[in-house]
Amino acid sequence: MSLGLTVGLITIAAFFVLLFMGVSVTVSMMICSVVGTSFLLGSPISALNVLSDGVHNSFTSYVTSVAPMFILMGELASESKIGSDLFDCMQKLTGHRKAGLANACQVGCAIFGAICGSTTATGAMMSRVAYPQMKRYHYSDELSTGCIASGACLAALIPPSLHLITYGIVAEESISRLLLAGIITGIVLMLLFIITIKIWTLINPSVAPEKQAKLPLKERFQAIRHGGLIEIALVFIVAMGGMFAGWFTPTEAGSVGFFGMLLVSIIFKRFTFPVLKKAVVNTMVMSGMIYCLIAGASCFGKFFTLSRIPSMLGNLVANLNVPTVVIVLALTLIYLVMGCFIEAVPIILLTTPVFLPVVTSIGLSPLWFGCYLVVVVGMGGVTPPVGLSCYVVSGTTGVKLQTAFKGAIPFLLAYIAMTVLMTLVPGIATWLPSVIMK
Repeated sequence: MSLGLTVGLITIAAFFVLLFMGVSVTVSMMICSVVGTSFLLGSPISALNVLSDGVHNSFTSYVTSVAPMFILMGELASESKIGSDLFDCMQKLTGHRKAGLANACQVGCAIFGAICGSTTATGAMMSRVAYPQMKRYHYSDELSTGCIASGACLAALIPPSLHLITYGIVAEESISRLLLAGIITGIVLMLLFIITIKIWTLINPSVAPEKQAKLPLKERFQAIRHGGLIEIALVFIVAMGGMFAGWFTPTEAGSVGFFGMLLVSIIFKRFTFPVLKKAVVNTMVMSGMIYCLIAGASCFGKFFTLSRIPSMLGNLVANLNVPTVVIVLALTLIYLVMGCFIEAVPIILLTTPVFLPVVTSIGLSPLWFGCYLVVVVGMGGVTPPVGLSCYVVSGTTGVKLQTAFKGAIPFLLAYIAMTVLMTLVPGIATWLPSVIMK
């Protein structure tokens, strides 16, 4: 066994030991990177020099500046309660269908995810808005919390996805192309969630009430007009469309999106300076966390490159005589287990340098892997013991955590179906970027 492989495996084991001891992900990655690189280079000073460059580049990179503006846009939408109006609109449009509110929750999560890109913000907002309405109309707690927790994970795929932005930074892949790839992937996953709800209500009709009366056409038009659907769609089209058309960079698109959301909040008379202050403070906290994680992952990535583990794994997989679907299923199992103990962003930062060469060695696109990775780590958001999305929903609604996890189980089947579908039809992720950004 080579020195790089030996040091690499010991360092990975030490990293997980530190995690289970309660050490933060960033600190764990930094410590293991410095110690592991010191062994490989034979000099702690050289290791610190190599890793300090990684930290400096992470904090000063123009690409990294994409995240804060999109976060600020989403925080302003959340704090100004624009998302509440949006869900009320979706409720009036779909409430006449069986489990209409649950389906509206999925669509609302996708639309709000297109505003903020944060699963946590989407889960918290929809819990405050959607759950009381579903409780009022006698939806079961399992269905209510399960569809909110899973729907919140759509924000990880629908642009401007912070997960895809994070992956793009680590993988050095075009963020614009990744965000395009997330559109169809997110829509397909949303449809699978809606199908899951449909099957669930067919098997057990008691989890959802009977259909509500269909509103007159005039009232539905009024719901669209007063719900902010048109205004939010315009903000999304201008910000994302301008970026995809090449009018401005992803960072500038975030700034345009924030300015558009600011105008919407003013139009709807939801803007106040305390709201702006809260949004800015929340953005600074979340951005600081992301920057530190990216810096730690940059150090860990440099260490992995020096250990040659990614290239060895890539060569090993390339020489295996097994179908691609077997390799993808093995990766899915690995990510499912990791998702039970580690949050999504650290998993993306930790595993991208390791598994991206493996995936490309079997002929799959980095764009595909980015979307696949976000889908499979999304499963970790609804599986115990970490299950951050379920924790957010439980804490916001007051429903028992066990109930939220139980409600999320049927949606895990939708996640698994999505990974199989993406493996069989990779164009789900790669077709739109290839058409729009040739």
